Amino acid sequence: MERSLRGLYVPLITPFTDEGDLALDALEKLARDVIGSGAAGLVALGTTGEPATLTAAERHAVVDVCARVCRAHGATLIVGAGSNDTAGTGRALRELAAWPEVAAALTVVPYYTRPSEAGILAHFTVLAASSPVPLIVYNVPHRTGSVLRGQALLQLARIPGIIGLKQAVGAIDHDTITLLAGRPDDFAVLGGDDVFVSPLLALGADGGILASAHVCAGEFARLIAAWHSGRTQQARELGHRLVPLAAALFAEPNPAVIKGALHAQGEIPSPAVRLPLLPARQDTVRVATSLLGQLRTAATAVR
Repeated sequence: MERSLRGLYVPLITPFTDEGDLALDALEKLARDVIGSGAAGLVALGTTGEPATLTAAERHAVVDVCARVCRAHGATLIVGAGSNDTAGTGRALRELAAWPEVAAALTVVPYYTRPSEAGILAHFTVLAASSPVPLIVYNVPHRTGSVLRGQALLQLARIPGIIGLKQAVGAIDHDTITLLAGRPDDFAVLGGDDVFVSPLLALGADGGILASAHVCAGEFARLIAAWHSGRTQQARELGHRLVPLAAALFAEPNPAVIKGALHAQGEIPSPAVRLPLLPARQDTVRVATSLLGQLRTAATAVR
């Protein structure tokens, strides 16, 4: 069976006004812009969207906007839903039935409590059996405190109702290679570490959920397409050019620098994030915007 997930998915920020309210018009424009630049879809309420600091009404408003844009453009909508509470995650997943546009839920490995691998597998087995939408497991050990070894990842990949994995382990490690070598044909692997996505694509990943694509969606979409079509030299060169920018955009806790860069370009009304995050320092933002300018100049020269 063919994998249903392929290409670039942008985990949207949640823009705020200077007063701290949702800037929904800016969110809609961002959503339309990244899809217009080549993204296959959007991720609403991922970590980059600061969902833990949003009220229930704000979270619903964000999904409403993203659903409307994806419906209009025929794009894929993924929504972040989940915590370290299995029952609570199940309730959050069932709420997604209110949006028929939702194609899948991005559900994080349970964090902080650090369950065993068997407990993590049991958690996702229960959720996948009752969720109204398929699941994409978000494996991010530096946030969750839990490491899933290769064989456990392969067991996850065989659970009915789980269609993919966002792999963000901060490396191209043995467990990732084990997964790519042994996964079922219909199970997608999406890169979640922006600086490692090019080598992950070279090993056969299907795409990426990449926050850096807020400022250069077209370049990341071309990177993914180049690897998929076998244009290895072009893909390698573009991947190398994207790494410094991606690193700069994550120089402070995400999404502070991305918001700073978007604000500097006039894309959002404020660089504000909500506590406990702080806005990015101006020198950090300047480095990122300078690298973005260099990337665009290089892209123009190549074309």
